[in-house]
Amino acid sequence: MIKNFKGSLMLLITSLIWGTAFVAQSEGMNYVEPFTYNAMRTLLGGVVLIPVIILFRFLDKRNGKEKTDCSLKNTVIGGICCGIILFIASSFQQSGIAQTTAGKAGFVTALYIVIVPLIGIFLHKKMPLRMWLFIAIALAGFWLLCIKQDIGISSGDLLVFFGAIFFAVHITVIDHFNEKNTDGVLMSCIQFFTAGLLMLICMFIFEKPAVSNIVGAGGTILYAGIMSCGVAYTLQILGQKHTNPTLATMLMSLESVFAALSGWLILGEKLSTKEFFGCVLIFAAVILAQLAGTDNTKHQKLK
Repeated sequence: MIKNFKGSLMLLITSLIWGTAFVAQSEGMNYVEPFTYNAMRTLLGGVVLIPVIILFRFLDKRNGKEKTDCSLKNTVIGGICCGIILFIASSFQQSGIAQTTAGKAGFVTALYIVIVPLIGIFLHKKMPLRMWLFIAIALAGFWLLCIKQDIGISSGDLLVFFGAIFFAVHITVIDHFNEKNTDGVLMSCIQFFTAGLLMLICMFIFEKPAVSNIVGAGGTILYAGIMSCGVAYTLQILGQKHTNPTLATMLMSLESVFAALSGWLILGEKLSTKEFFGCVLIFAAVILAQLAGTDNTKHQKLK
């Protein structure tokens, strides 16, 4: 019982960190451009995971549970593939966050949970009929949250939505490699470095990074890199060991709520009545999707 409580608490803290990271990402855009911000915080996330890997290896060795059945080849290949997709997803998301609010970005990103089952259809996986209802609810919420009175949608919201689609692909690919005896933490570390290097290349090609601007965004980069990538991911790993899978994903989906609350409290963002009801519908669809048990609960997602 105590372990279950600790696991749930860890996952609640994880969703809090991920939700507030949207505020950090939004604030960071006041100093640097998307590729620069993502490159810095993603590479930092990879560096932070190195001591985590060493610690886990030490604890496993001390407890006589060394990972001898993990495939290094599949772990490396998986890390590279996931890193490439993560690069695309986070690039869309960060570019969108620069043009929309942190709260709206959090709810739009949460749509990945209902997109995953849709991807499963193309992989010849059956989807219960009730999932179509949840998807319809989510789309209705997206309409209320993002569609303007002139039947248009802001480019920022659209970019974040594309990011959600690729985050769903990211989850599907991780699920594929998790079935190949991979080391999850090491694979995540590799994906961060892969994505970070691609972002670094794009940073120098498409942007003009300045050290002074990076220093100005330093606080938000440290929070997104250390807390969102390193700490939150580690808490997710530990928390899921002692938490029911459905409850685990429900707790982590609360990131969208924390994103909206932190955007309101820290940045003074406000939602209209229409946008508020859009958030309610999206959150309801996300929770119903978790209760249906159709999503992949053991995912790793960069925030």
